[in-house]
Amino acid sequence: MRATHEVTHNPEAQTFEVFVDGHRAHLDYRRLNDTTLDYCHTFVPDALRGQGLAALVTAAALDYARDNGFEVRPSCSYVAAYMQRQAGRR
Repeated sequence: MRATHEVTHNPEAQTFEVFVDGHRAHLDYRRLNDTTLDYCHTFVPDALRGQGLAALVTAAALDYARDNGFEVRPSCSYVAAYMQRQAGRR
């Protein structure tokens, strides 16, 4: 599934989003300062749950932060847990 859905970064809205069958899954963030992003909220509509879309938008958001030199402070519990799982795989 992941290869068929493209995550888009919308910097004006401070969100990473993916659209599937007319539904929007997203991760919202706040820029805390010049070097730090707060990933504060993820949402996947009921119709799309269980398809890995929260992980998809989170991975894209973390890639963006890494590629652009940002530190991430995850106030979203999903993002924090995702980051812990990924750190455990290293």
